[in-house]
Amino acid sequence: MVKMTEKKPYGTVLIKASKILDYLATAEQGDILKNIAEEVEMTPSTTLKILDTLLLIGYVSRNETSKTYTLGPALAKYSNKFFEQSLLKDTASNILEDLQTKVDETIHLGVLNGSELVYLDKLEPKKQSIFMSSKVGMSRPLYSTGMGKVFLSNYTEDDLSRYFSEVRLESYTEKTITNKFVLKKELEIIKETEVAYDDEEMEKDCFCIAMPINNHKGEIEGAFSVSMPKFRGTDENIDYVIDEMKKAKEEIEKNLQQY
Repeated sequence: MVKMTEKKPYGTVLIKASKILDYLATAEQGDILKNIAEEVEMTPSTTLKILDTLLLIGYVSRNETSKTYTLGPALAKYSNKFFEQSLLKDTASNILEDLQTKVDETIHLGVLNGSELVYLDKLEPKKQSIFMSSKVGMSRPLYSTGMGKVFLSNYTEDDLSRYFSEVRLESYTEKTITNKFVLKKELEIIKETEVAYDDEEMEKDCFCIAMPINNHKGEIEGAFSVSMPKFRGTDENIDYVIDEMKKAKEEIEKNLQQY
């Protein structure tokens, strides 16, 4: 019997560079070499060599005054192209626009990126005067967002354990769930119902309803959500929005089966 061996990457420099980029993506004002090296658990000399290469190709920028490194402009062209070419966005776009005309609230389309949620698309309400701070391309934690919890509900027990060991559950509002046992109970319900809520957990006075978008294999391809001011989150309105979201979900998933 031939023993299967785990596929190994060709070299490790790209993996190390990826760790540096991942860290810089979380550092709002960038960071200095010493701190970056500590965070990615590499020696300063190795980190500097990789940073110098990333600088050369524009993936990283350096402030000569503060000596801090930030993500570079060259990454934008890949990000923009990703959002333009997304099959999920292309498939869901018209259906979500139709949903938006029915509920007239903020609608998001999101995908999983590592341990974060990334907004793939956003539709603003047309007649409402309240808008959210979210933007296409922005990332959010999984545990404090409706769409994020949709993805977490599909994690295995081992995946969840690893997630909790790597991600600190910090409070964004007084309602953010930071107890992993309470969160796990909620994830079990989400897995069964395919409906997740963010009840002022990410932004104060914001109520969000989210659902998964599954592909033909039953795997979660993405998620979408309807967000509204808390005062519009009445039982009657929530029931109405959920009914319309289920119709949209069915249409999107049906269209995805064609690919």
